[in-house]
Amino acid sequence: MSTVDTSLNVTQVEWQKRQAVTSKVAKRLLGLLFILFCASYLDRINISFAALSMNHELGLSATAFGLANTAFYVGYVIFEIPSNLMLERFGARRWIARIMITWGIASTCTLFAVGPNSLSFIRFIVGITEAGFLPGVLLYMTYWFPAEFRARANSLLMIAMPATTAVGAITSGLILQLDGTFGLAGWQWLFLLEGTPTIVLGIVAWFFLTDRPETAKWLTDDEKSTLAVMLNEGKKPAVSSGWRSAGEGMPWKRVIALSFSYFCLVLTLNALATWTPQIVKVLRGGDTLFHISLWSAIPSACAIFVMLMWSRRSDRVGERKVHTIIPMLVAAIGCLMTGYAGDPQLRMLGVILATCGGQTAITIFWTSPAGVLEPRNRALGIGIISSSGLAGSAISPLVFGVLRDLTHSFASGLAFTATMLMVGSIIMLSTRIPRTQPGY
Repeated sequence: MSTVDTSLNVTQVEWQKRQAVTSKVAKRLLGLLFILFCASYLDRINISFAALSMNHELGLSATAFGLANTAFYVGYVIFEIPSNLMLERFGARRWIARIMITWGIASTCTLFAVGPNSLSFIRFIVGITEAGFLPGVLLYMTYWFPAEFRARANSLLMIAMPATTAVGAITSGLILQLDGTFGLAGWQWLFLLEGTPTIVLGIVAWFFLTDRPETAKWLTDDEKSTLAVMLNEGKKPAVSSGWRSAGEGMPWKRVIALSFSYFCLVLTLNALATWTPQIVKVLRGGDTLFHISLWSAIPSACAIFVMLMWSRRSDRVGERKVHTIIPMLVAAIGCLMTGYAGDPQLRMLGVILATCGGQTAITIFWTSPAGVLEPRNRALGIGIISSSGLAGSAISPLVFGVLRDLTHSFASGLAFTATMLMVGSIIMLSTRIPRTQPGY
């Protein structure tokens, strides 16, 4: 029998078995994980759409609004690494379900905010309860998807961000029109109707997710064996387990470099997610809140296509670093266009480029940590990298808000994010990221 890839010495029959089991895992898990991530991202960004009316009703300045967003990420960062280690100890099914139920309750309670202080406090609690969800899911993905498929698996998950932004923008615009119904403001309805479904999804996750391939009743023994071979190729066996051994053999230089690069990338993504509706509001002048929401959906809709195509190319050639850097630079150009182009249409194009570049870069970025880290320190390493990125999320809303209040323009904040993207690209360029086998 002829071989498909001589570097792996895999026969055609074995290659087909690998494709079949990977497809089966994807069909079983990615759909639900996609929905869970949509709920997570919606509960994270819906405050940006609520701000279209909430800021005026609660008397929030741009700085106060930025501080409320920062409070969320402070809580998230503090509890993220412990949460990721808890997932490793108690299992993904229990821990992801716990995260979703508690953060769904906390997010819904945002409707009770009455001013800047109460809003910041509630968002801090939401951050604590949601801590660890994204890195936990990314860690969970490494249990199930081999390296040569991981960029596409990540992209199918990560398109939840632009998809949720696009659909959430339209949905939020409609919900805001409920203003005054049963005595609730439109932004209060938004937190109520977009927060409570997360609780239900947490219950679904409890009964549907499987912790590891070896305990999956929906896989045959032969499929489990095939998947185990794929997952273990090129990896050193874990010599021990447990929290104390998590830091043993950690490639600290590369983890720190990836953390700084991710910090710069997520700082930009969060700035765009937080402020795009208000930027579009300025660009569109006297449009209604619903029409502003529709325009805000366009960049994210474009990003879905770009993410899928670029991640497929990354898997096909087995290259990660350059495929992360190029969209980061595109996002930097988009930020500068948005802030400084004279034509409103060019500024809108800048928003699209910034969104497409940032969302695509983060999709490819998350294939790199798994290639750098060994199984025994993967939970801790991913938690550190993710926490560093979320530190960027904590900083960007406040910095953006302060610059907005000082200059009465979004340009200075966008220039700041573009600069950080370029710094992150340089750091990424200097970091050694191993190539993977070309995928299928």
